[in-house]
Amino acid sequence: MPPESPPSPTLELTSLSPSPTESISPDSPLLTPTSTTPQPAWLLPSRTGLQTTLHKARTITTPLLRRVPRLSLKSSLIYIPLLYTLICLTLSIPPFASRLPGYTGPYSVGAIDLEVPLPKAQLIADPVFKDSHTPAFELETVLFTIYYPINKDVKSHKKPLYWIPKPISLTAKGYARFAHADNLFIRPIFTFALWLIAGSITIPAQVDVPLYTSTLKSPVVVFSHGMASSRTDYTNYLGELASRGTVIAAIEHRDGSSPGSFIKVPDQPAKNRIHFRESDLLASPSNNTPVDTPSLKRHQLAFRDAEIFYTIQLLQRINANSSIPCTRSTPESLASFASRLDFQRLITAGHSYGATATLQAIKSSHNSDSNSNSDSNSDSDFEDGYKSPNPSVGGIALDPGKESGPLNADINIPLLVIHSNSWSKKMSIFFGRPHFDTVRDLVQDVLNRTGAAWFLTSLGTSHPSVSDAPLIEHLLLSWTTGASLNVKEALKEYVRVSDDFIKFLGSKQAEGLLDEKVTHKEYNKWVSDERKTSFPKDLARLWEIHVSPASPIDSKG
Repeated sequence: MPPESPPSPTLELTSLSPSPTESISPDSPLLTPTSTTPQPAWLLPSRTGLQTTLHKARTITTPLLRRVPRLSLKSSLIYIPLLYTLICLTLSIPPFASRLPGYTGPYSVGAIDLEVPLPKAQLIADPVFKDSHTPAFELETVLFTIYYPINKDVKSHKKPLYWIPKPISLTAKGYARFAHADNLFIRPIFTFALWLIAGSITIPAQVDVPLYTSTLKSPVVVFSHGMASSRTDYTNYLGELASRGTVIAAIEHRDGSSPGSFIKVPDQPAKNRIHFRESDLLASPSNNTPVDTPSLKRHQLAFRDAEIFYTIQLLQRINANSSIPCTRSTPESLASFASRLDFQRLITAGHSYGATATLQAIKSSHNSDSNSNSDSNSDSDFEDGYKSPNPSVGGIALDPGKESGPLNADINIPLLVIHSNSWSKKMSIFFGRPHFDTVRDLVQDVLNRTGAAWFLTSLGTSHPSVSDAPLIEHLLLSWTTGASLNVKEALKEYVRVSDDFIKFLGSKQAEGLLDEKVTHKEYNKWVSDERKTSFPKDLARLWEIHVSPASPIDSKG
């Protein structure tokens, strides 16, 4: 009997298939009955407007997308960043940087750019430029931005101020000179990089609107920027102080330390002032001797001293409601400042090179009580004012310079000195002794004379922490400078202590950190275990106190 043949696979599959007449359970979660009979259109569910639009878009784009080749990993790494950059530029969003945050005080913040010519140009120092034999230190105008408190609901009809003033190419050329790479090839690269990274960033302040409504007068701060900086590099620190009620004038120095600035004199073409070095100068028109570094620093500090003083005089004229001849756009809101500025709380402040300039500007021989409340309002006073004392009643020095010349110690007004952590931590020999020791002893001497001087270190911070740079490029700056404290928290602490100092000048009562005793005579070395225990933990992670009126001389805490 022949063996049975195996069942046909086709028959097996057929036998396993459900009968066309069998029904599928309506409760099955995976299977649904299918019908081969098309339904009439009137039985189909109606589409919403959005569904119809999406269906049409899918119908149009699907064939197009099928024609686009798949991108390789290498191509994706090229095209995706380019697409991201294009979208950011289209939306005016900085593609490789962060926007500047808004201010957190009880007031909103206004900003006005002012450039005012002197009635007569002042020759501050003799050196001339090698290539043109024109004066390098002739003061023709002063340029500054006023940051000030405004009412919360006020909005400006004017465009916001750019963080990098136009033209960007001028600033880029200055940075190229700082990098010793100012040539036809590198300069456009610097310009493009600045434009791409920060060209669209604006300062979050309302432009040219009235000062906030109040019967109170506002304290005044005149601020001097550091080397390779400008009047717009500290907008968050200064704007935060303004949002707490202070009027600040941030100067742009034309002493060769700023990357680039253009000088607008009436009835003359604008002149560019780019960063320059000793090698660009001669001693005088009749003396071809090169200028050495110590001489350059002296000339620059003298020039800054004059700019600071004339800025103060202009603020006094604004307070007196005098006419101000501006060489840039004429502001509409200066009248709101009349009789609103409190020169009994006038502070000169600065960072780095600007801190050195601050100590120079408030030198005792420049200070006079009789001048502290004067309101200069005549051109003759303005022209000859540099011969008069600086009327500041307080000083704030942030990271006094390590390479900007000797630090003036002849000071007889209250003084606040704040070091960043990196400034205190790194030991630098300064005219034969550690820079930290020089600053500490300077502040201690001021305390002995005035009864009001502080020297603090802000822990977890670096030299640029008080500037806008870490806010704009947080990761890059943290990596390159070693700052460990959150950027916004660091700036908040700088603002809090500075604001407490400003309040002290009015109330004569120290508050907060300024009311604490010394914790560290030396950096990173507690004065005693008892002081380590008594110092509040929330402050101990943020600050070291090296000099304070709360501690008597040689106190152990």
